[in-house]
Amino acid sequence: MQFFSPPSSSILIVLLVNLKLSSNQEESFKRVPCFVINLMGVCLSAQIKAESPFNTGLSSKYVSTDGNDHSMSSKVSSVSVPPTPRSEGQILQSTNLKSFSYSDLKMATRNFRPDSVLGEGGFGSVFKGWIDEHSFTAAKPGTGLVIAVKRLNLESFQGHKEWLAEVNYLGQFYHPHLVKLIGYCLEDEHRLLVYEFMPRGSLENHLFRRGSYFQPLSWNLRLKVALGAAKGLAFLHSDENKVIYRDFKTSNILLDSKYNAKLSDFGLAKDGPTGDKSHVSTRVMGTYGYAAPEYLATGHLSAKSDVYSFGVVFLEMLSGRRAIDKNRPSGEHNLVEWAKPYLASKRKIFRVLDNRLEGQYSMDVAYKAATLALRCLSTEPRFRPNMDEVVTLLEQLHDSKEIGSANTPSSNASRIRRRSADDASSGRTAAAYPRPSASTLYI
Repeated sequence: MQFFSPPSSSILIVLLVNLKLSSNQEESFKRVPCFVINLMGVCLSAQIKAESPFNTGLSSKYVSTDGNDHSMSSKVSSVSVPPTPRSEGQILQSTNLKSFSYSDLKMATRNFRPDSVLGEGGFGSVFKGWIDEHSFTAAKPGTGLVIAVKRLNLESFQGHKEWLAEVNYLGQFYHPHLVKLIGYCLEDEHRLLVYEFMPRGSLENHLFRRGSYFQPLSWNLRLKVALGAAKGLAFLHSDENKVIYRDFKTSNILLDSKYNAKLSDFGLAKDGPTGDKSHVSTRVMGTYGYAAPEYLATGHLSAKSDVYSFGVVFLEMLSGRRAIDKNRPSGEHNLVEWAKPYLASKRKIFRVLDNRLEGQYSMDVAYKAATLALRCLSTEPRFRPNMDEVVTLLEQLHDSKEIGSANTPSSNASRIRRRSADDASSGRTAAAYPRPSASTLYI
């Protein structure tokens, strides 16, 4: 279900129909459908959810693994100039991405075989494939470069603009904590995206799935992942980029073989406010449980909206609980509402912390982490830290000497908790991208 934007020339009445939320563990917005009727009595049809804000006036740039910014053109003027909307042709021509043929990607994924599926979402399915590292042509399974190929569902109403948004943003941004987009396919009705393969899959799977492939992440690894994801958001929010991610959640944080976090899925990303503006006004989109309250109430979107979403994810990492979980006892369905009263008390935060982490942290460090989460979750945006400050605080927590070695949890902890991913001796790699527990719906 999608929310649609009516023509500005009409005087409209908006009727919201509130639907009962399902019991899925990850729930999505369902305050839909929205019926928009103008005074002439004409009923407007729904438009696809994604807007076309592909209007960055940014030069292509990247951040190397040493953390330094590098520009591929001259410095951007210090004068804030409203960006000029870019056409689809301009976006595709301005990227440094490989243009793949549909036949090549069909061969690379073994004809999109069902056993090659890595995951599924609103956009479509993601398949595992192999290409030659130099020519980028299809390679035999198990050879060359492993890739993840996202194929648009031909029946999707939301796909093309999201597809174009990903090409727009990931085609010009390079950063160690953003997933790398290798190329795309635009051929007849086919829309595909080709990414680097992330062997450990999503953070969501490691936090919430149970089984031999998904050992509980240790305290140190959770801080490492949180820090990496925060650095990705801080890069997007920087004065030079000013991009709002808008869909920060555990399923969009992918992990490489060393548990380095990278943000994926830029279909809802939007250029932030320019000049003296504090926000941009837009239709409400995202996943239920993660969106900032002021954004839900007014449609006003800012970088602080992403900070709130980060707070939700960080709280999920600290607690091992989903943002929305109807399977929990009454009063505990909404993680933020349930946890907030405990986060401010050093004597009560143990009620929130994941008991699988027992023995891996000091109470002082845990309290500092809880305080950071609480600040990010402030109802008033002005009281939330910016992502640069979040990065600084997480670096201090991650480097704290009060935290045990990532590879040597305390002997006491090893007796009272399940083995964590980073101290498992088997060396088995987690299966990547299992299907998400629920799809995302939008207002």
